[in-house]
Amino acid sequence: MTRADRGDLAVGGVDGIVRRLTPGYFALVMASGIISVGLRRQGHVAVSVVLLAVCAAAFVVLVALNAWRVMAHRDAVLADFLDPARGFGFFTFIAGGNVLGVRLAMDGHHAPAAALLAVGVAAWLVLGYVIPWTSVLGRTERPVLPKANGTWFIWVVAGQSVATSSATLQPHLPALRDALAVTAVFAWSVSLFLYAAVGIMVSARLLIYELRPTDLTPPYWVAMGAGAITVLAGARIVEMVDTPMVAATRGLVAGVSVSIWAFATWLIPVLVAAGWWRHRTHRVPLRYEPSLWSMVFPLGMYAVAAAYLGDADDLPLLGQVGAVGIWIAFAVWAVVLAAMVVSAARAGAVGYAERRSDTSTY
Repeated sequence: MTRADRGDLAVGGVDGIVRRLTPGYFALVMASGIISVGLRRQGHVAVSVVLLAVCAAAFVVLVALNAWRVMAHRDAVLADFLDPARGFGFFTFIAGGNVLGVRLAMDGHHAPAAALLAVGVAAWLVLGYVIPWTSVLGRTERPVLPKANGTWFIWVVAGQSVATSSATLQPHLPALRDALAVTAVFAWSVSLFLYAAVGIMVSARLLIYELRPTDLTPPYWVAMGAGAITVLAGARIVEMVDTPMVAATRGLVAGVSVSIWAFATWLIPVLVAAGWWRHRTHRVPLRYEPSLWSMVFPLGMYAVAAAYLGDADDLPLLGQVGAVGIWIAFAVWAVVLAAMVVSAARAGAVGYAERRSDTSTY
């Protein structure tokens, strides 16, 4: 919880926190869900169920808080839609719901997974046009490029989450196999092109405009996470039951997925070096902030993508990478979760003390 959040808690209670709630907080759901998927796949059921519970609880709570925010603070929500630096965070709702659905499908809960996919597809189709327009193309302020950042890659992640969920459910819903296959390939293909477009825009921002250490925030890890989920979606498409769409694209998707995995792997040292430059060289304090979940999710997604791609393309080495990587992601998840709990507890204590102090003046 940030200092601003602690101030809001002291002044306006929970309503103050709701007003400042970042659109990208569903990254907590994404991170918990994908690590749960990876652990479940490796047979660590008990730990996976714990993360599934955190994922589901966080999703329900965040949906409720965002509904509260829409009803009580429409001006704040609109401001986020108009802000290129924050607007793309709304796509975490889509990705979070689909990651939760994929994890539920692993336990045979296909109906709730399909319901989450339906909501995700609708939200993706709407927000995929609305957010780029309201936060980028529709702005009179120019240039917009200086505000491009790592959160823009969540646009890609949202689309690939639709592809992943569709491909996961396709073998289990015979009546919808053709439709789900088309949806999976369509979302994967569109998001692949968006990955290239966003990568160009964010790279141009880094090269053309001044880069301060404080600018390299955790969401830049989503650049790698977007590649990893593209790989995961591709691997699940390769494993789908045969339909005309699958037959026409399986070879292409498999080959491209391997190339994207190589690029995502190449990005990891770059991102680690950027973090070192930010926190070690320039002494930017490392403290809890909601955007840290945007770093945890790519770590978990990379591990899961490597494991699934290893199976789909018969590459045992990738399976080993996934087996080790998922525990690294889990360790980082545990540290960030502990930091979030400590930050919330401190904020609550500060808010309580300040409210008691205000009351004692009367």
